[in-house]
Amino acid sequence: MPILHFVFAATLLAASAAGAAVTVQVTDAAGKPVPDAVVYAEAESGQSLPATRKPGEIVQQGMKFIPLVTVVQAGSKIFFPNNDKVRHHIYSFSPAHKFDQKLYSGTTAEPQVFEKAGTVVLGCNIHDKMIAYVRVVETPYFAKTDAHGAASVDAPAGKYVLKAWHPDITGGQPLEQALAVKADAPANASFKMTLKAVVRDADSFSTY
Repeated sequence: MPILHFVFAATLLAASAAGAAVTVQVTDAAGKPVPDAVVYAEAESGQSLPATRKPGEIVQQGMKFIPLVTVVQAGSKIFFPNNDKVRHHIYSFSPAHKFDQKLYSGTTAEPQVFEKAGTVVLGCNIHDKMIAYVRVVETPYFAKTDAHGAASVDAPAGKYVLKAWHPDITGGQPLEQALAVKADAPANASFKMTLKAVVRDADSFSTY
């Protein structure tokens, strides 16, 4: 009987931890899809969050940072390989992570660890047109929209605040809405985002 009770309890625990995929659609004020928007689910207070801290990578190639937008969990490393034939000098003055990575080429530079949640804007001291954005979030449940403005966030069952952010969002603050994730019950959510008018090269956007 004690063994059966243990198995039953373990089954209940697994069921409570099971989650589902939340499909998120982000559009602008005109209804057009917004690529490179960061969507993430923050758990309500009292709900523990795992620290997965998967590393990220921002490549310097063709005199650009690729991808334009990167999202990582706080405490994660980001690598900055330089695939160009010229050297770059990466820096950021953003309060969430200030750093100055001197001129280098190839993969010799040490990765940066992004400890604090917030937005980090990257630039190059040598090439002024190079720019990229890192959104550092506390939660491991995040994704980035593709060319169709769609993303999928996987989270365990529970109550969350679902947020959506883009570097061009008016006001700079993410949109948010309440989200309840139920076990094995896929859900849908949508955001309509007002963006500032910013001109960028078409190939600045990348979804990998």
